[in-house]
Amino acid sequence: MRERIRKAVSKALTQAGTGETMFTVEQPNDLAYGDYATNAALMAAKTFNKDPRKLADELARNIKNFLGEAERVEVAGPGFINITLSRDAIAFVIAEADAQGPMWGKGSESVGQRVMVEYSNPNTFKEMHIGHLVGTIIGESISRLVENGGAEIKRDTFGGDVGPNVAKALWALRKAGITEIENARQIGAAYVEGSRAYEESPEAKTEIDEINKVIYMGVDTALMDLWRRGREVSMEEFRRIWRIVGSHFDYEFFDSDTTKSALRLVRDGLARGIFKESDGAVIYDGKTKGVHTMVFITSHGTPTYEAKDIGLAFLREERWPSDRVIIVTGNEQNGRFKTVFAALAELAPKIAAKTSHIGTGFLRLTSGKMSSRGGDIITASDLIKEIVEKASERNADPLIAEQVALGAIKYMILRQSPGSDITFDAKKSLSLEGDSGPYLQYALVRARKILAYAGGEIGTDTPPAPYIIERLMTHFPEVVARAASELAPNVLITYLTELASAWNSLYAAEQILGSSEEAYKQRVARAFVNTMTNGLALLGIPAPEKM
Repeated sequence: MRERIRKAVSKALTQAGTGETMFTVEQPNDLAYGDYATNAALMAAKTFNKDPRKLADELARNIKNFLGEAERVEVAGPGFINITLSRDAIAFVIAEADAQGPMWGKGSESVGQRVMVEYSNPNTFKEMHIGHLVGTIIGESISRLVENGGAEIKRDTFGGDVGPNVAKALWALRKAGITEIENARQIGAAYVEGSRAYEESPEAKTEIDEINKVIYMGVDTALMDLWRRGREVSMEEFRRIWRIVGSHFDYEFFDSDTTKSALRLVRDGLARGIFKESDGAVIYDGKTKGVHTMVFITSHGTPTYEAKDIGLAFLREERWPSDRVIIVTGNEQNGRFKTVFAALAELAPKIAAKTSHIGTGFLRLTSGKMSSRGGDIITASDLIKEIVEKASERNADPLIAEQVALGAIKYMILRQSPGSDITFDAKKSLSLEGDSGPYLQYALVRARKILAYAGGEIGTDTPPAPYIIERLMTHFPEVVARAASELAPNVLITYLTELASAWNSLYAAEQILGSSEEAYKQRVARAFVNTMTNGLALLGIPAPEKM
């Protein structure tokens, strides 16, 4: 619908003699002002030195003539043009939403594109914490939104499996005499113990630093066997959590996959003058580029995370050449990635140009803070378990409890723009009163229940004016496309929350079954079910059959 309006506005501008003009067509904040609004008159008047109000009057008349779907085209304020769709036009969109089912809201703006999305990125030899859970949930939704536009998507995750953190865990495991690692909790406890010892004991620090060097060289058979087992145990736990939250990865990359190539690429860049030596290390001097100066190879000859990101960029391209790469990590890495991209732009301009980074906010629980060093880390597994237990108080079926819990967690994370911090309140997350995942899920369950009871003789009248929910549903494809374009799942969350509220208002105010307009109201209900189901799927939020 938006595109049809854009074409009508363009024709009206041409007829008014203003030619090519940049303008927007948007949904007004208040439906009282219509279904769409355009600033075409204001933009054209500025460019062609015309009176915006007079030009708006002329454009409004022509738009009304060109756009058969419009009931009213009115001028407001200094020259905005508000467009209200006709009853028939909205009824047609509702029929589309009903008939298209799972295809309702599908786009085509990214057809033919190959897009790699990197997210989650938990480090082995540590438990997945809630920060990684945030990245997993946001990254998965972004993947689904971009894929919905027709792109071919591949998902990858990049985890640390070498470096000081791994050495700390291995040191503690060996100190405890553990030769066969049993579970991720055992590894997590070892990491905490190793971190404490590294800070408090000079002897332990020396031993851990030596283990770190040995891992890079791979010469100690027993140590490497323990390392391989620990990495696999960690990954088994990560995959378990990914399955729960509905994510999967086509590629699981590790630091160790990129170590050799990272060293080679940075040293090649050193020879080309991209990097330079400083106190035995190799650095990227970012001062002239407006980014941080950072070490890429340490004085011990080992690559840093920044160098490994360079190595990964080339490895990713080798494994699956793409048109676009989106990296989702915590926003504490924003500055670091600016430096990595600046260096990458000199090493491989085409790879750098197609790569972008999205920083996610920090998740704070109302019950306390997260710490990975002090031993009181809030793990992803702990948070999911806690919310499932709370959801079980109202939902005896364990499957429903898990679906409701995941809806609660994902909504609270996705409702914020990706870079914003998140305050997670377990009680509010499970509320059915609004602004929560379960609120959306329950609205969907209610609509399905109504349709399950439908049958027999039904009224065939059509309500004289569209319901608010109908007018909202006409915008679903546009909202989804905007969320994908901006890589902002919160845009879709806000829309679905408003839509659920509109359904609840209709449910409370109107008799659906047995009314003279039952057939049409059933169609509206089916359109709502399709819209909410498809919207939740794009967010990765489960759609329970009952609650």
